[in-house]
Amino acid sequence: MDTSMAKVQRMRMDRVLKNLEKNNMQAFYVERKEEVPAQVAALLREGDTICCGGTVTLEECGVMDLMRSGAYNFLDRSIYPLGSPEIRELYGKMFLSDAFLTSANAITEAGELYNVDGSGNRVAAIAYGPKSVIVVVGCNKIVHNLEEAILRVKSVAAPANAVRLGRDTYCAHEGECASIAGNRGKEMCAGCTSDTRICAQYLVSGHQMIKNRIKVILVGEPLGY
Repeated sequence: MDTSMAKVQRMRMDRVLKNLEKNNMQAFYVERKEEVPAQVAALLREGDTICCGGTVTLEECGVMDLMRSGAYNFLDRSIYPLGSPEIRELYGKMFLSDAFLTSANAITEAGELYNVDGSGNRVAAIAYGPKSVIVVVGCNKIVHNLEEAILRVKSVAAPANAVRLGRDTYCAHEGECASIAGNRGKEMCAGCTSDTRICAQYLVSGHQMIKNRIKVILVGEPLGY
């Protein structure tokens, strides 16, 4: 990236960080993904009960290894099959945890977090329950506004995650949401009617009532989908 482009990108990220703070979310910036685990660890205490949503980002930047290090009581959703009684019980414990770790599908320049789920366990924990929510977001997920956030999920995040999860959806086969092909891409909930659709629950996190409950680590590198 040339110097002028890097300067513009950094100015944009600074604007996001400033607006997150205005929205009562604690904001941090790290240049490289290798710095993320140390920043996350600084926001946790040894022995904390922690959990996470389904996320590629946390795997890519080494946070999953940190959570499994033994320093924390990690409620690991990956060891149980989806839909099992064990994972349902774990989801219940998640709301009483000390910290919930996740990424975001998009983050607007106004400091809003946009997330879309299938079952809703991730967006539910972001909105309510865990004492602390730590969100790690790559710079590739910054968008101008919520309209761009909606389109980003339909054209980037949902197709990639549907492929990763082996879902038989329009976006997995065509690379974009059916609503885009049908000229309904700006409609948040428009899409396919597949029973394996991963877009069902929608959450916009704006100005928070509980200051600094949500902590956002913005990374100066692309991460996740």
